[in-house]
Amino acid sequence: MAALDNLVVTTALPSIRHDLGGSLDDLEWTVNAYTLTFAVLLMFGAALGDRFGRRKLFVVGIATFSVASAGAALAGGVAPLIAARAVQGVGAAIMMPLALTLLTAAVPAARRGAYLGIFSALSGLAVAAGPLVGGSLTEHLSWPWIFWLNVPVGIVLLPLARLRLAESRGPRPRLDVTGTALISTGLFGIVYALVTANSSGWTSARVLLGLILGAALVGLFLRHSARHPDAMLPLRMFRNRTFAGINAVALLMFIGMFGSIFLLSQFLQGVLGYSPTEAGLRMLPWTGMPLLVSPVAGLLSDRFGGRPVVATGLALQAAGLAWFAAVIAPGVSYGTQLPALILSGVGMALYFAPAGSLVMAGVRPGDQGIASGTNNALREVGGALGVATLGAVFSARGGYGSAQAFVDGTRPALWIGAAVVAVGALVAFAVLGRRRADTPVGRPSATNAPQVQDAPGPSAPLEAAAGRDGEPARTA
Repeated sequence: MAALDNLVVTTALPSIRHDLGGSLDDLEWTVNAYTLTFAVLLMFGAALGDRFGRRKLFVVGIATFSVASAGAALAGGVAPLIAARAVQGVGAAIMMPLALTLLTAAVPAARRGAYLGIFSALSGLAVAAGPLVGGSLTEHLSWPWIFWLNVPVGIVLLPLARLRLAESRGPRPRLDVTGTALISTGLFGIVYALVTANSSGWTSARVLLGLILGAALVGLFLRHSARHPDAMLPLRMFRNRTFAGINAVALLMFIGMFGSIFLLSQFLQGVLGYSPTEAGLRMLPWTGMPLLVSPVAGLLSDRFGGRPVVATGLALQAAGLAWFAAVIAPGVSYGTQLPALILSGVGMALYFAPAGSLVMAGVRPGDQGIASGTNNALREVGGALGVATLGAVFSARGGYGSAQAFVDGTRPALWIGAAVVAVGALVAFAVLGRRRADTPVGRPSATNAPQVQDAPGPSAPLEAAAGRDGEPARTA
């Protein structure tokens, strides 16, 4: 639900404007309000779970998201809809990082790669399928159903989460108020600047002020985290090469992928003339491939390690975007696009499958909540940056005036998206590709390690199970 609602509104905007009115900029905020609160509060949501209980906050996140979805469906104007979308983002920011942490604690270590591969595949599929789901529901029912869809799911999930998940907490007994304020306001400035850059202009005072102040506050947060051992984000985690590398790769991957999907979904509809449903179905070789490939990729990462799988996936994703950039034209056939769709789909699946395992492999069990929140925050910031950057390139080199103008703007944007993902592949090969074990910084030795009471239940601590490249250790 949380991942799907990133882009589920995009194909419904014309219908929403017809029913509720408002300017195009107002309607864009039905997308941006969600992205903004989601990205800004991800680390805060993870910190709340560590402090008050991950299962308890996960239930709170589901309830918040479901109630806000009903509010969005019932909105009688653009302003209430934007407000409901912002509250949805708050619920998603609590749910998303805690979901990965709870899943990690709930599954056997030897099969963790496969389970996290399925989790990551569904998350990636949901992001990419948002325009298809939103378009199909809008076309065949009405736009409020893109929000009503979440309500029965939330109602079913609430008792299941309460009864079937084990409670756990992080090691920090109190909230880091200073760190929380610095990172939340810093990310707000950066993300707000990014989502308004194309409408306000990259050199406008609003955008420049948001970027400068946001970056300064993030810098102060890093300084605060380095000086305080009980800070929200222990910087020692980034001394682990695997954790630092997979977060850098996630940022680059989402810049290239998110921005490209945003433009290509519009190309299929606005230039090639497909309906929202037809466009979504034709993108299934890309967006639906994770369902087929990710479980297998998860097993491969358990067997050979997640690092080569991630690097290969990024290389294939970059090749797919480059293929699109080379063949895109106003009258391009679907058969010409199909190899690019398949390459991109396989690449996305290979990346998503082991990514969650690699995030968790290099941190202590008590740090898993904030590690997940950090990774998800970077992904969301990367998505916002990708849409803003590739959208700016599109506007500078083309536009919506004609089919050829749209292609002229999309082609260089896709080349840039492919280049950014290719850099991510190089980072993965260079940083993640070495075959030596990365142990969490500060891990006690096996002979005198104290017992960590972090996640009650049958699951073993992840650290004890993580071996080379984040795969399960061969010996006890």
